[in-house]
Parts: sequence; C-alpha cells; structure tokens
Amino acid sequence: MLSPERRPSMAERRPSFFNSTGPNANPLIVPHLAGIEDPLPETTPEKVDVLIVGSGMVESVLAAALSWQGSTVLHIDKNDYYGDTSATLTVDQIKRWVDQINNGSIPFYENAKLYVSTLIGSGKYASKDFGIDLSPKILFTKSDLLSILVKSRVHQYLEFQSLSNFHTYENDSFEKLTNTKQEIFADQKLPLMTKRNLMKFIKFVLNWDKEPEIWKPYANRSMAEFLVEKFRLEKPQVFELLFSIGLCYNIDTKVPEALQRIRRYLSSFDVYGPFPVLYSKYGGAGELSQGFCRSAAVGGATYKLNEKLVSYNPTTNVALFSDGSKVNVVEKVIMSPTQISEDSKNVPKQPYQIHRLTCIVEKDCSTWFSEGESAAIVVFPPGSLKSGNKQVVQAFILGSGSECCPSGTCIWYLSTTEQGVRAELDLDAALEAMELSIIRETSTDIGDDEDIVQFGSNGQTLINSVKLGKSFKEYVPREKLQFLFKLYYTQRTSTPPFEVVDPTLFNVNKDTEKFDPEASDNGVLYTSMPSAEISYDEVVTAAKVLYEKIVGSDDDFFDIDFEDEDDLPGSSQDYENAIEDDDEDMGIDKSESAEFVGEMEI
Repeated sequence: MLSPERRPSMAERRPSFFNSTGPNANPLIVPHLAGIEDPLPETTPEKVDVLIVGSGMVESVLAAALSWQGSTVLHIDKNDYYGDTSATLTVDQIKRWVDQINNGSIPFYENAKLYVSTLIGSGKYASKDFGIDLSPKILFTKSDLLSILVKSRVHQYLEFQSLSNFHTYENDSFEKLTNTKQEIFADQKLPLMTKRNLMKFIKFVLNWDKEPEIWKPYANRSMAEFLVEKFRLEKPQVFELLFSIGLCYNIDTKVPEALQRIRRYLSSFDVYGPFPVLYSKYGGAGELSQGFCRSAAVGGATYKLNEKLVSYNPTTNVALFSDGSKVNVVEKVIMSPTQISEDSKNVPKQPYQIHRLTCIVEKDCSTWFSEGESAAIVVFPPGSLKSGNKQVVQAFILGSGSECCPSGTCIWYLSTTEQGVRAELDLDAALEAMELSIIRETSTDIGDDEDIVQFGSNGQTLINSVKLGKSFKEYVPREKLQFLFKLYYTQRTSTPPFEVVDPTLFNVNKDTEKFDPEASDNGVLYTSMPSAEISYDEVVTAAKVLYEKIVGSDDDFFDIDFEDEDDLPGSSQDYENAIEDDDEDMGIDKSESAEFVGEMEI
C-alpha cells in the first residue's frame, strides 16, 4: 500500500505527456519504478553484470550510463525512497532519518538535531507539503551534467527554474551581485577605474588558461592577492568574485582553482537567459536521481527498494539480500558508503566534515528573489559574521515556486566546511543575520513609501532608511520569524572541500588505510559521499571514473542515439511541444528555445 505521506512521483506529476493515450499513441516508454508506483519484482535476477547498492546521484547516473551501454544492472536501495544521500524527503521521513542517524544505522552522518513546529501535521501544513533535500545542489547551465541531461533526455522527466540572484553579506547588508557589463557600468557606487579593472579581469578570466604569462607567476598564491596586485580590485569586488561568483570556501583559495570556478559562473550566464544557474522543481538531487533511475529502467535495469545487501562473497561473486534472494555478479558491485553490508571491506574513510542547517520559515522571502524566480544564493564571506567565521557560510534559499514548500513559506539551506564546534556557531550567526534581515525588509511596521527615523539619546539620527541591502544594525524588530522546522546535522565525505573527485578515492589499501589506486577492491567499488560543493560538478566525474573501472573506457559513456522517433511517446510534434513546456519551466524564453532543441538533435 502506498504511503499517504509520499510526494507525487514524476509520472504522476506529468501525466499529460508521459501517459499518452489514443489510437495513435505509442506505448509508454517510461515504466513505473518498482517500490513506489508498482509492487516490488517477485524475483531477483539470477545473474547481472553490475550490482549497484544505493540510489544517490552518482549511483543513479552510473546505472543509466551502464544500462544504455548494454550492461545488465540490478539497482537496489535499503530505503523505501530513491536518492539515498541525495534524497528529497518529507518531514515525517526526515524524523525517521534523524532517528536512524542517532541510533547509528546510517554511517557517516552524526550530531543530528531536529525541531518541528506543531503547525506541521496539525492541519495547517502536512508532512508531504515539504520536500527537503539532504544534499541541496544547483546546476550551472554550462556543465557536463546538463549536457548529459539533454543528451540522454532525462531532462524530459524534470522541470527546471532559473536562479539569477546571488547576494554577498558584508557590513550587515546583503548586496546583490553585479555581474553583467551593463550592471557594472550602471553601478553609481563603483569608481570609473574600478569598473575598468573589473571589466579587464572578466575579459581575462573567460580565457584564462590561454594566457599563462598573466596567472602562472601567481599559481601558488591566493586568488585574493592576484586580484589585488594584478588587477587592482578592492575588497568588495574581490569578495564577490571569490565567494559569490566563484563559490569558494576561504580566502586562501589558489589562483588556478578560483579562476576555473569564476569562469564556470560567467560562461554559464546568458546561455539560456539572464541567469547562470538552474534548479529542479519538486526537489534537487533527489529529483535528478529519480530521473536517472527512470532512464536506467527504460534501458533495462531492475529496481528494488526496501532491499538490503546482507553480504557479498568476492570468491563466488554471489550477493545475498535481506529477502533471502541471491544474485551472481559478473563484473562489479558498486556500493554507497551509507549502505555497506556487515562484511564490507576496505570502506574508504570519510575525514572531511560538512555541517548543515536546514530551516523552514513562515515567510515567502520574495525580496531576495528576482521577478518570476523563487530561489537565491547568499554567501557569508570570512569575517562577515559576529562569530568571526574563517570559512564561508553558503545559503541556498527556495521559495514556494520551487514546489518544495507551500505558499507563504521558504526553505533555507545553510552549510559550512568549518570543523568542530565553530561550525555550529557560524551557522547560528548566519541564520540570525538572515532572520533579522528578512524581518526588517518585510516588516509590517514599515510603510512602503516611508523612511523610518530612529534617534539616539543625544538626538542624533541612527537610522533613516530601511531598504533591501541597507544596514540596519540598531533596528529591534517587533515581530519574530516563525520557524516551522530546523535540522542540524554533520555529514562526512572523502572529498576535500575544494576538490571534485580524485580517481584514487575509489580504492583503499587495507594495511595503511590510505587511498591507493593499486589496492585490491575485492570486487566492490565504493562511491563517494556528497561533497560540500553546491554544484553538481563532481557527479559526472565520479560516475565516469566508476564507469571506466567497470567497462574499461569511458568513450561510450552516455553514447545514446535517440533519433528514432519510435522511441518517443506520441508524435514528433507532441515531443517538441513538451520541450517548449520544459523551456518555460526552466525559465527559457521561447525565442531562445530553438537553440536548446537543436542541441538535442530532434
């Protein structure tokens, strides 16, 4: 029986496209996934090429790539939902997840603390009204993952929206990012020389790797020093480039790494419109994971939820499951670190910490969004918080237009790579700054056309304006923000804070407990836990590394040809209409859709 708390699946949300009916309709090519929409398969296959345990982002992308390459895949998950470490969960599912962490049954998560208001579940809000990401991510429009989403047509299961608002918190104010040539030259606060230097840097960074004579002398120095000495930029511009555009974690980030990340943002801007980033509606990485699982199912993969791997014998290549069934694995077992069996060997250490604070507030937070959007990024540079933070705190904000929360509410995802007790202090300080800001910017005490004047004891003016981005340090709000939900937790990962995925992370020497590419894996390859990286950049890299270890080469990774119209549900025109609908969902203007459709070679 289906759980009444679950959120609608993809097939249920988009029946008009995928459930084509009528005398001319082609058979549905998007099968229901076992465990959510259909009962579990009665039998487990006797033999498969690859067994994948856990349905996180990397595992799901890998499953689809292998299935379309021709490998037989059995993909299982011990949970009753898809996504594993990348899942999008309801409030009730989060409650159970926290209990599992605190009783030690989910490895590599710790220190989980949860508060849920009685307003959730009491009638005003239901548990399933909220979709909460365990690993929130954004998708740059010029990225490997977006290319694969288009090429594999996984994007047709998803709906995307644009994100153009990036804010930098400095001096008790949230400054909106100035990143286009027009905005830079129109900014009255920037001196003419600063504008010229900023434009000079932007021109350089788009092709930085072709001008080594400029950056190589600074290769081992920090990006902040490079920007100040070489381009004579001021602290506000340095912080915007490094932390808001580059989404770096600390002031010591080296020049090559920072240049690559800054270019990632700038080259993604205006690809599909005046924004650099997309996010998926109804959930982030959990939604994409389910999309790739569905693609793998189309390619022939078998899916089983509520199925736990009990043991794997590398000598006989036999895997035993919790329901008593067995399967012979011809090539490899791919395993998520959170779903290891009791006899698992050489499980990689996860030495790096990511501290997360997720809140649901009873505010729409629309002052932080651009018109027609429902998301924003806020970064807190080092030293910007009252906690004296040494690492950046990043905040990803989602409004009700994301379909992850009801109207009048908003989800705040805060994270930091700071270690130990300081991490929680930094997250609390960032949360307090956001809380005070959103109250003062939306306070019913403040008239739309009025300036508020507050006087000190000697009659001097303390405050004369309350606007978005303006400092209001002395303001004491009359109202309080209603928190519906707060979740703290620490997640561990094998991926260093600033790196993506090193191929050597998938093998470990059992004697030294250090990663060793020559170490025996006993037929098991472990995926990496999600890193602190807010983008999906690591996902394709990690999936390709594993794919090559199984197949021998990544030359045919997602080498799929969908040009045969018989593979499409409905007519060619039906499909093109659906793509136009997707363009609208992604915030893509229809005048620009031809380029997007053309890339898909329809």
